[in-house]
Amino acid sequence: MDKNVFGETLIPCSMEPLTGFLRDGCCNSNDNDDGMHTICVELTTDFLEFSSSCGNDLTTPLPDFGFPGLKPGDHWCLCASRWKEAFEAGKAPLVVLEATNEKTLDIIPLDILVKYALKKAPN
Repeated sequence: MDKNVFGETLIPCSMEPLTGFLRDGCCNSNDNDDGMHTICVELTTDFLEFSSSCGNDLTTPLPDFGFPGLKPGDHWCLCASRWKEAFEAGKAPLVVLEATNEKTLDIIPLDILVKYALKKAPN
């Protein structure tokens, strides 16, 4: 079972929209996941526009593939390399660390991810 960046059990990123390379709601990964869809983010307009400008339009629904299209505020398992590109361009979305796969650390250091951690409001 995959672990998060803290070495703990990986929690779900999003069930609606259903995310993850394996479409299990978690940022699990396997050897077939060449894109490393391992980082759980909260999407922003800036990031969605950045991604589209890089040739990956995430907002347009693709019903034939069961893809609803994404909007700001959605949580999504993003490719670690795309997040790193967005970070370098100043467009990186916030990260849900507990739902981010530890494999992400092969590409992005934990100290950078922590600076982009989604802060949850106290209950």
